[in-house]
Amino acid sequence: MDGLGINGRTRIAGLVGWPIDRSLSPAMHNAAYEELGLNWVYLPFPAPDTGALLAITDAARRIPCVGFNVTMPHKQAMLDLCDEVATLARMAGAVNTVHCVDGRLIGYNTDGRGLLESLAADLDCDPAGASVAIIGAGGGAGAAATAFILGKAARLTIVNRNVLHAETVLARVEHALRGMEVAACALDDGAAEAVRSADIVVNATPVGMREGDPSPIPAEWLRSGQVVYDMVYHRPSTRFVEDAQAAGARGVTGLGMLVCQGALAIDIWAGGERAQDETPRDVMRAAALAALEAEGAEAGETP
Repeated sequence: MDGLGINGRTRIAGLVGWPIDRSLSPAMHNAAYEELGLNWVYLPFPAPDTGALLAITDAARRIPCVGFNVTMPHKQAMLDLCDEVATLARMAGAVNTVHCVDGRLIGYNTDGRGLLESLAADLDCDPAGASVAIIGAGGGAGAAATAFILGKAARLTIVNRNVLHAETVLARVEHALRGMEVAACALDDGAAEAVRSADIVVNATPVGMREGDPSPIPAEWLRSGQVVYDMVYHRPSTRFVEDAQAAGARGVTGLGMLVCQGALAIDIWAGGERAQDETPRDVMRAAALAALEAEGAEAGETP
């Protein structure tokens, strides 16, 4: 919403995490609110530690807050701070969207469905029957695992430096597998074959967020014909995506997932407050791209 439109009836939404100074979420959310005619404003709420997270969540129960998104490093901690948590968030082991309802905090995870939307829209990829390898074992990996269960993939392998963490991700979703084959492996124990044989490879680690970051896996593990998805969205490209494209795979960064998970959060918060028009993903993507390009120009980078 344009700053001139803020008034005594404006409701608050926002992003909680650390660091969030480079987040694209305020730009894309506020653009969507204006397009939808919602009297809301989306603000950053930096939370460098648990104390700050507790203070923000306590305040959210008392102020006119429609809800907030949660990003690193607090997605997993947010599970225990909610009064109620949706099934997909429990399975993912992380909350990225909180709905504030009459002083109660209801936790959701929209990352998994956002990933499925982006795979379809950006790569024309349907994971049904596919073999999938996910790199990482944090909240992003948990959300990706739920996505591929919903998408009816045939086989899922979690690859992580600490294999126990990968096994924990799989343990949370084992009750919902519906025949999907699953495995966990360490980076140095069969990971190369697991990644090379996969139809879809997802980077669910933060490696790639900073300029100069390497790929989370060796380039030779990727091959022609794969679909490669990097959840990192802060840069126009990453080494992981560049290695994939060089190998003949189709690869993208996570901007589409960012847009789709944000749109799904707006749907949750809005409820019956607006018409049933779909939240405008095109408007959100355009605003996010403009913010990304402006940030790159300010830093002297080529968009």
